[in-house]
Amino acid sequence: MPRLVLAAAAMTALLLVACAAQKLKSPPYAPLILISIDGYRADYIERGLSPNLSALAREGVRAQALKPAFPTLTFPNHYTIVTGLYPEHHGIVNNRMLDPLSGKRFVSSDPTLASDPLWWGGEPLWVGMERQGKHAATMFWPGSDYAIDGVRPEFWKSFDRGVSADDRVEQVLQWLDLPASRRPDFITLYFDQVDHEAHDFGPDAKEVAAALTAVDHALGLLLAGLEQRQLRHAANLVVVSDHGMTATSSERSIALDDLIDLRDVETVEVGVLTGLAPKAGHEDRIEQVLLAPHPHMSCWRKTQMPPRLHYGMNARILPLLCLAEDGWTISTHDALEHADHEKHRGEHGYDNDDPNMRALFVAHGPAFRHGLVVAEFDNVDIYPLLTRVLGIRAAPNDGDFSVVAPLLAPAR
Repeated sequence: MPRLVLAAAAMTALLLVACAAQKLKSPPYAPLILISIDGYRADYIERGLSPNLSALAREGVRAQALKPAFPTLTFPNHYTIVTGLYPEHHGIVNNRMLDPLSGKRFVSSDPTLASDPLWWGGEPLWVGMERQGKHAATMFWPGSDYAIDGVRPEFWKSFDRGVSADDRVEQVLQWLDLPASRRPDFITLYFDQVDHEAHDFGPDAKEVAAALTAVDHALGLLLAGLEQRQLRHAANLVVVSDHGMTATSSERSIALDDLIDLRDVETVEVGVLTGLAPKAGHEDRIEQVLLAPHPHMSCWRKTQMPPRLHYGMNARILPLLCLAEDGWTISTHDALEHADHEKHRGEHGYDNDDPNMRALFVAHGPAFRHGLVVAEFDNVDIYPLLTRVLGIRAAPNDGDFSVVAPLLAPAR
């Protein structure tokens, strides 16, 4: 009997040692937090109003600029960042669009229209995480509050502009306080304040300066919260924006109905990027007018869009497209008459080669190199970078990992 007892004790000791060794081998908790500051133009960081962001850029990796996908709009680009697909491939080709097969309309600001699963192609990061047995949480991100291919992130919040930047950070910190078995491995954090103020008052307004300061303060709260949880040097942070911003004026607007009779058009979506579908029998006449040279505007058949824009191979893209020159907009007399000319002094959606549309990329954490500045790259390349950091299989995408591989710290 004593020998049996000693053998059992020895076996127990060996099991305890093995368990302890296994725990030592378990990787430390290192969440990836993807942060978007909507409308944060690449040069805003030079204004001296983002000290916390600037510190992350100095200590980690910063791109000279991030090139957004075309069109340089919020929903198409946020969804490109998390899928690695150009808008013509993931289907969110505009903030407002018509699906010709179903006849349904998409309006980004209307959840009742945007929530239909038919709109959302590709596999966003939070869906890939959940499918591969990891935990995801989204503190706002365009598309994240809808079931995509039947999957939602484990933790998510419906977008509410009234939630302050500080409160958004507080929710992220609460998720980080969950038990180890439930803590999210991937978290998104979205700030819209800079974009909102720049639309209303223009990119150089004092209101934009205040928004930059407020968002950077919230970023500071996040960093302090990570420090308190001993995650400051374990978490990987990737800070991006979706597009830049340029100053506009009601005096720099092209009235489409000065050129064509809108009664001859079946569908029209005006804006910096304007799409039209002529009524049957009127195609040639409208094309003849619009495809001719115009000051401050260029127009194409969608099948003849410049290949570099990757924008013409989706049924939701209207047959004729007109793009305003930087600082100009395309509208109608009726819309201009009812516009609030004291506001709406900033806009985006322009050519993604436009320097004013350049966006932000900063990465910081153990997965990334330190003190590195890299050349501009396309935002489709962010997705394969993030899947590599998260350790998940990438879904089919348009990104090129070789472009962003130099951003990663050498393997230990």
